[in-house]
Amino acid sequence: MTAPWDDWNHVLKLDPDKELPDGVTYGDLCATGTDAIEIGGTTGMTEENMSAVIRACAEHDVPLYQEPSNPSVVVEEEALDGYLVPTVFNAGSPFWITGAHKEWIRLEGDLEWDRTWTEAYIVMNPAADVAELTEADCDLSADDVAAYATVAERMFGQEIVYLEYSGTYGDEEVVAAAGDAVSDSALFYGGGIHDYDSAHRMAAHADVIVVGNLAHDRGVEAVRETVEAANEA
Repeated sequence: MTAPWDDWNHVLKLDPDKELPDGVTYGDLCATGTDAIEIGGTTGMTEENMSAVIRACAEHDVPLYQEPSNPSVVVEEEALDGYLVPTVFNAGSPFWITGAHKEWIRLEGDLEWDRTWTEAYIVMNPAADVAELTEADCDLSADDVAAYATVAERMFGQEIVYLEYSGTYGDEEVVAAAGDAVSDSALFYGGGIHDYDSAHRMAAHADVIVVGNLAHDRGVEAVRETVEAANEA
């Protein structure tokens, strides 16, 4: 059985709490050639701002996913292809490993399981909002990260292992170690990709690169360069 991301190289993550550059629309970003749009962020998330971005992107022919940061911002929207739900494996607080997920089930009951997947996050930037929120232990060696990736794949059956550097360009040796550690799971990488070269280098180690801040900081052409790099790596 194939997963939606089996043929992906590039995901564009849009943060509803951030503005787009002047003159740039969500439609412009959807037309960059990215394989999928993921809508989510750590702080400032509401059901209202999530819904607004989902509606803006839903008019365009690109797979569309929500990455909810907590149960209160989940949007039930037919335009979504599904939900990619983080579970932070190196979180210091168990709430971000299973607690938030338990609350979602408790509040919502029967979820749409056929279009809901988890992402085994390994958070690496201690200064990032997500690291502070989840109290993540980011002091990890390449061996530590590889071990987390193996645990995620082999012990917990995670289909996605997500190495998250959150705005900072990561250590390529660490990303390569995570990639070598998994065989069935897809390795997603996010953090600090800002041009063709950085995208190409990380795409050589990860199955899918995730570009986020670039869309909000520099716009369409910069994102399009990273799509080209991911496809050519």
